[in-house]
Amino acid sequence: MMKCPSNGLCSRLPADCIDCATNFSCTYGKPVTFDCTVRPSVTCIDQDLKPQRNFIINMTCRFCWQLPETDYECTNSTSCMTVACPRQRYLANCTVRDHIHCLGNRTFPKLLYCNWTGGYKWSTALALSITLGGFGADRFYLGQWREGLGKLFSFGGLGIWTLIDVLLIGVGYVGPADGSLYI
Repeated sequence: MMKCPSNGLCSRLPADCIDCATNFSCTYGKPVTFDCTVRPSVTCIDQDLKPQRNFIINMTCRFCWQLPETDYECTNSTSCMTVACPRQRYLANCTVRDHIHCLGNRTFPKLLYCNWTGGYKWSTALALSITLGGFGADRFYLGQWREGLGKLFSFGGLGIWTLIDVLLIGVGYVGPADGSLYI
């Protein structure tokens, strides 16, 4: 019961500190009220600063996995590639934030898109591709040293590879070799 604050507002207590009569037949997206009781070792107050045991919580009817992303926290993966076709996903364990009330299990799995950056700037890659792309500077910058050497020794594929790379980097199709996103 460490996460249950004493003498706080009953409506702001985490779900672990209260017992609510859950109505699973509510209509999704519609307002619903739940009759709740404070757990025996927890004390809380109402808006008028009076001690309270029973209270009502008003919320929107939805399961925990249907909450907006701002209402839960998920584990992150640093081993997935973000530049892939199709875009890669990873299985994350998500937990609903305290003081957010929802139906169902407060911990749930969710497939999330890989989303991390290695510090490469899209504008820098594009500027290098336009100015020094014939020498492979754009590919060297992105960590693609094999392609960079190919462009260097073929003079940018006699200009054709350089023009194609300007287009591919411009639309974001070619990215960093480590699989991260641009800044």
